[in-house]
Amino acid sequence: MTMRYAVALYMSSVLGSGVLVLPGLAAQIAGPASLVAWVALSVISYPLAYTFASLSARKPESGGVYSFARESLGSGAANAVGWLFILWYVTGAPAVTVIAASYLAYAFPLDRTEIFLIAGILTLGAFLVNYRGIVVSSRVQLAVIIAIVGLLITAVVASAPSVNPANFSPFFPNGFVPIGVSAALIFWSYLGYENVSNVAEEFKNPEKDFHRSILFSVIVIGLLYISVAIATIGTKAYAAGGSVAPFAVMLSNALGVYGAVGTAILAVIIIFGTMNAYTTGISRVIYATAKDGGLPRVFDRVNAKTQVPDRSLMLLLGLSWLTLAIFYAFNVPLETELLIPSGAAIIVYIIGSSSGIRLLEVKGAKRLFPWISLGISIVMLSFVGLPIVIALAFAILGFAYRRHGARQAKPAIGAQSVKIE
Repeated sequence: MTMRYAVALYMSSVLGSGVLVLPGLAAQIAGPASLVAWVALSVISYPLAYTFASLSARKPESGGVYSFARESLGSGAANAVGWLFILWYVTGAPAVTVIAASYLAYAFPLDRTEIFLIAGILTLGAFLVNYRGIVVSSRVQLAVIIAIVGLLITAVVASAPSVNPANFSPFFPNGFVPIGVSAALIFWSYLGYENVSNVAEEFKNPEKDFHRSILFSVIVIGLLYISVAIATIGTKAYAAGGSVAPFAVMLSNALGVYGAVGTAILAVIIIFGTMNAYTTGISRVIYATAKDGGLPRVFDRVNAKTQVPDRSLMLLLGLSWLTLAIFYAFNVPLETELLIPSGAAIIVYIIGSSSGIRLLEVKGAKRLFPWISLGISIVMLSFVGLPIVIALAFAILGFAYRRHGARQAKPAIGAQSVKIE
């Protein structure tokens, strides 16, 4: 694997649905000061990326954070990760599909009920693609990434003439605390580094390219995000409904109605690609958790014909539709919809960082990276607010659940470490 391919792999894992809405939503919460959160998270994402890539490198077949937690912290922590991934999906999927439908609503006349119906159909589409055993190919996923990067660059370039320096003042309209809240939301856009596995093991020149690919990916992704945030604030696209579809606002202002229509179509493609990838991955986490006794035995099954964990997929679809109905019935704000899965993801990062502290033996200043990752995650968790109660409840239920007769894993005290130069 060359560095160029590794960078593309990182970008395809991290760039996703969050950037379509979070620049506007964060600006509504913290104003221009939301830029502080974007810059800070771009910088501190390097220790996060390094920690999870190093964990993947030491045992590439292990299955991600779930297996890292099982090896280092025991069955309880691993089960908690499995349950948190379920919460992550069944609350995150309704939120991002509503975002996709909201982009369509900016270009076409749709009422709130129609937006939620379209969101439900998108969720069903991801289920059907995975249920039939047809995973979106790497070429299609690459096309999705090209679409995302193209959309970001087009929005920034097209809106540049409309950027007004006066829109950056006052810089702290709501004080300092909202910066932390916006950072907890923005954290969603930096998720994905934990999904990259097998990277370090497959480099042509690992000594030189392993760290360079991580650093270059973090820089490119950070610059893209910060540029979009500057354009969103400078054009005030987050005002007057732009918090839900800021790119549609920017491109319709620059290119007319066709800009909004094109952006809406791209948004649906991007979010469906992300949904497909996460449906595939998290359904396998549910299967692995059930196989190890962390979930009921009914989910420990792979369809003999399609070779997919069909019952896990049914669980994700059913719970996602239930969550979507709750969001609709109680008119849950988008900020809250996104903070719930963000809270679950941050707790997963806390467990993953703790696994890194126990399993990795790193030389030099990088030995602090797992600790930095842990500290960052804990700080982010403190800004999630009340939605964190739901994530903590799932983590506790997962930790406490034990199926009778299931094998138990003990923490790997004194386990062999891997040295990362």
